[in-house]
Amino acid sequence: MPTLEQRARRFAREAHGKRDQRRKYTQEPYIIHPAAVVEWVRQVPHNEAMLAAAWLHDTVEDTGVSLGQIQLRFGVEVAELVAMLTLPAFPGPTSRVVKQQAALRHLANACDEAKTIKLADIIDNTCSLIRYDADFASVYLVEKKLQLEVLSGGDSRLWREAERTLDKGLQTLRQPPHLISEEWFKQLTASYQGGARRLFGG
Repeated sequence: MPTLEQRARRFAREAHGKRDQRRKYTQEPYIIHPAAVVEWVRQVPHNEAMLAAAWLHDTVEDTGVSLGQIQLRFGVEVAELVAMLTLPAFPGPTSRVVKQQAALRHLANACDEAKTIKLADIIDNTCSLIRYDADFASVYLVEKKLQLEVLSGGDSRLWREAERTLDKGLQTLRQPPHLISEEWFKQLTASYQGGARRLFGG
């Protein structure tokens, strides 16, 4: 009989496959990303619900699967983890600053197990982004640095790895051929932090 993780892996593969969803820059099947996230989570203290949620973490946002379907197939614990990893949806056009502020609030309220999965997600998404899209990376890395501040309850090893990966990426962007100025990073960070202070009462 398949384990919970095996069932989640099969479900995620089918859900992303039905949409022919692929990684943005390489066009590889999207399932390689959840697979990488699972392997990061597997390296630190975890349970099978965390592995299942790692396989499923993008299905609600990206494939039209509902949280009710996740709960029906995989139980309350997995569904709750996936819900914590599914960022709020907005009904119309919304600025990245507003979306980032909503993400910060959402992730701050996540349990430590969900934060561990999110750290793994950040590590995998960051690893090759600069190579393919430095312009987007300059925004993404700042957003994820701010998210680290609310993810401190996640696994400490993955937190340090995420910090190292993001810092290395930011340092690369400051150097040729990118030469993004320190002032630009400071201004973008400040635009996000102003909203974050309002969110958290700082």
